[in-house]
Amino acid sequence: MFRSLGLAVPLLALLGGCGTKSAPPGELLLYCGAGLKPPVAEIIEAFEAKTGARVAADYAGGDHLLAKLRASGRGDLFLPGDDLYLDQAAAHGFVAARRTLCYFVPTILVRKGNPKGIRAPADVCAPGIKLGLGDPSACAIGKQSRLLFEKNGVPWETARAGCVFQSLTVNELGMQIQAGALDAVIVWDAVAQYYERHGDEVPIPIERNVVSEVALAVLSSSRQRDLAEAFLAFAASEAGRALFVKHRYRVERPR
Repeated sequence: MFRSLGLAVPLLALLGGCGTKSAPPGELLLYCGAGLKPPVAEIIEAFEAKTGARVAADYAGGDHLLAKLRASGRGDLFLPGDDLYLDQAAAHGFVAARRTLCYFVPTILVRKGNPKGIRAPADVCAPGIKLGLGDPSACAIGKQSRLLFEKNGVPWETARAGCVFQSLTVNELGMQIQAGALDAVIVWDAVAQYYERHGDEVPIPIERNVVSEVALAVLSSSRQRDLAEAFLAFAASEAGRALFVKHRYRVERPR
């Protein structure tokens, strides 16, 4: 999905060229969902190398980032873990342009060997299961987990009652499996891979799942609009998509 991107020609030339670097053109502030850090950190590094600009990334849960944006009224770019945060930001007049970069799919991450025999979302709510979920009021995985349970016929009250750990970011859930503290968590499929040594993934069929569209927005509060739009163009380019694919993030909508 692409919306109103007007990219300055000088910055396109800067991205494509390899001439001598001058003084850095500026620093961008990027609000970024914590679950997107691995590919985004590499995209930032590549963009900085090509342009001489600096990108400061603030990684946190979507609700926290949106609250910070609204409170400060400053920032250049916003990349939350679900498009719904951009819709909320747009409703407050913060979004100048946006473009989809990848897709997140919820999955169940269990302890290595799956000793509790978990096979479906309803299983994580069984008695004796130590369950971890994202906080729906703090992060995208929490909001999507709630929708996931409802789609699979599990009342949210039931899932919440069985939850013994609630996180502010998706990364914290994977770390609980790594530590052996929980039996099951709901995380993004791209995040689950980082805990392969300590846990097993139990995929949820797409027809029973809820896919999150992940888009990057240039903010209307940006004082360096051309540079911010250049970063958006780079992140959505073949080079940027290749970095998402490298980290096993989905750049095509699952079907």
